[in-house]
Amino acid sequence: MFLISLTYRVAPEEVDRHLEAHAAFLDRHYAAGHFVFSGPKVPRTGGVILAHGLSHEAVMQLISEDPFYLNSIANYHVQELQPTKWDPRFAPFAGG
Repeated sequence: MFLISLTYRVAPEEVDRHLEAHAAFLDRHYAAGHFVFSGPKVPRTGGVILAHGLSHEAVMQLISEDPFYLNSIANYHVQELQPTKWDPRFAPFAGG
């Protein structure tokens, strides 16, 4: 499981110009079962994505296809995590 943290490098207006393409990217990976959740940070300085069932290499490949990456909209920080406790509602993603 990987937490992908995006930090915007550009003004919100530039982010907005690429938002539709980024949303389509997210939709493709939700449909493939790769993403558990995503959304903007508050305040709107970037966003987060929780990826599941992928290797680190696959996550990095996936990021390289994101329109935000391709257009230098955001910097990415990828952190692998290994849940050890979770609410029962999260069990399908945590392996429990």
